Amino acid sequence: MEVVWIGHASFLVRTPHHNILIDPNWALWMGPVKRTRYPGLKIEDLPKIDAVLISHAHMDHLHRPTLKRVASGQTVFVPKGVSGLLKGMNFGRIHELDLYEHFQFDETEIIFTPAYHWGARMIHDTHRSFGGFIMRTAHSSLYHCGDSAYFDGFSEIGRRYSIDAAILPIGAYDSPSGRDVHMNPEEAIQAFEDLGAKQMIPMHHETFPLGIGKACEPRRRLVAAAEAKKLTDKLIVPREGEAIRIFR
Repeated sequence: MEVVWIGHASFLVRTPHHNILIDPNWALWMGPVKRTRYPGLKIEDLPKIDAVLISHAHMDHLHRPTLKRVASGQTVFVPKGVSGLLKGMNFGRIHELDLYEHFQFDETEIIFTPAYHWGARMIHDTHRSFGGFIMRTAHSSLYHCGDSAYFDGFSEIGRRYSIDAAILPIGAYDSPSGRDVHMNPEEAIQAFEDLGAKQMIPMHHETFPLGIGKACEPRRRLVAAAEAKKLTDKLIVPREGEAIRIFR
């Protein structure tokens, strides 16, 4: 399995049998916030995409203009209550998953996992679920957390599943809203330990200025936290467009 960071929470996952996009977002602007780093891949340079995974309905994760450009009959996996937001797009089958539901997508198993966040896109659509995904093949497993604050669910996920690499968010913890819905870098290291994963890949940092601190602060704090716990050899901080091989 190989994973390429596109930017923010967007990843291309390449398995021996599938190309999978997670939370694709090629936006130059998110409302009043301008993208500060270019995507690691151009949409026109993507391989043929077999499936799209969307962790929740927030606009930086379910970016409709990007999805309209990507849509070409692929299978899509979303949380419960989210499929209606894809209406009118040129996707194939759309599967809404419950927490801990497993779906066998040919040779790749897809599992929907819990998170500590919220799923409403607007004010009143609080029925929408949210979470993360585990992708498992015969050779490796990858966990994409989606958005989450730190919570004890990471230990439960780690108890249930063997994870080779965990993609965890490290930014927007100092959001002007003050809501405790994103973990900070130190909490991300703790979540990584709770999961029992072999490697950690950070996301949700430096692409869009969503917090009030310096853009490079999450990465610096993450590296320092990994050094303090002697986990530096397990931390991979990719550049946009860099491919990382995931091994069991």
